[in-house]
Amino acid sequence: MSKEKIWLSSPHMGGKELEYIHEAFEHNWIAPLGPNVSGFEQDIKDYIFSEREKSGEVAALSSGTAALHLALIQLGVELGDEVLCQTMTFAASANPIVYLGATPVFIDSEEDTLNICPEELERAIKDRIAKGKKPKALIAVHLYGTPYKIEEVNKVASVFGIPVIEDSAEALGSSYKGQKCGTFGEFAILSFNGNKIITTSGGGALVTKSQKAKEKTIFLATQARDAAPHYQHSEIGYNYRLSNVSAGIGRGQMLVLNKRVTARRAMHEFYVDLFREIKGVEVHSVPNEDYFSNHWLSVIKVDEKKTGGINRENLRLHLEKDNIESRPLWKPMHMQPVFKAAPYYGKGIAEALFKDGLCLPSGSNLNDDDRSRISRKIKECFKN
Repeated sequence: MSKEKIWLSSPHMGGKELEYIHEAFEHNWIAPLGPNVSGFEQDIKDYIFSEREKSGEVAALSSGTAALHLALIQLGVELGDEVLCQTMTFAASANPIVYLGATPVFIDSEEDTLNICPEELERAIKDRIAKGKKPKALIAVHLYGTPYKIEEVNKVASVFGIPVIEDSAEALGSSYKGQKCGTFGEFAILSFNGNKIITTSGGGALVTKSQKAKEKTIFLATQARDAAPHYQHSEIGYNYRLSNVSAGIGRGQMLVLNKRVTARRAMHEFYVDLFREIKGVEVHSVPNEDYFSNHWLSVIKVDEKKTGGINRENLRLHLEKDNIESRPLWKPMHMQPVFKAAPYYGKGIAEALFKDGLCLPSGSNLNDDDRSRISRKIKECFKN
């Protein structure tokens, strides 16, 4: 009989979610509006904004991808435009650019945070401007929960007047210098997919700077219906609003978010301890104390020249044989067949990370038996 699977990152319920769902059923709020939706938005707002930050607003949507799409629309991205995007990311960071007929311009990573490189970003902007194509926006990702170099990257974007969209899909609970991720850009997106640090089964949110921008987001997300007694539409709209039932799951999840962050960070420390005595393996950590990562996924880099010939794929397959899920880092977007014609600026950092990097099981619901099994199989692989 096969062993029970240890997942990379599986949903972890807190116990209160059903209370919000039952309330939705009792009051027949089975729709993309209702008290759970507004309550979930307020919960997120209260969590990510504090007295030290400028206040913003939150619109709950059907996915993080939908949120990014609506952010780009509100920044005026249209057919023929260009949008700068981190290459080391999931495809959902780049796809909405193409939805609008625009072209993604991919930027390499730097090794401290694995995120967008400020130097390559500046080089790309200058070159695109020289070619007569000033980018309309920048999508910067907090990869695996680690904040990108916010001050350096945002400064470059500001100098050239390019608005920043924070892709915080993986970074709810992360912060930089005490300020929560999701509050540094013109817009920010969040994801509540089933594998994220908290989940609504499927869902996301757009963080905006103002109530006006939130209202525009909701207008576009509910088919852009004009204020008329009949159905009238002056703009193209979308069916992107989060349901009241799903938002109920989110409300229950918000109650345990801090515990989930603590548990994920503990898994990261587990791997730091585990690999202390294994040569050639580096556990990716934050550059300094200014960065606080939720460590949504724990990442290692394997140098086969120092491990005796064992590479990340050897380890992945060894774990897989024991029904333990691990996964290579995101394949860079400029290496994807669908984006092969897109411009790219870099020096091969992202390619190297993809070649040598591996994400290890990081779920907040992993127990001591799971950790013991993971530890045993990893040590076995490198011993062999």
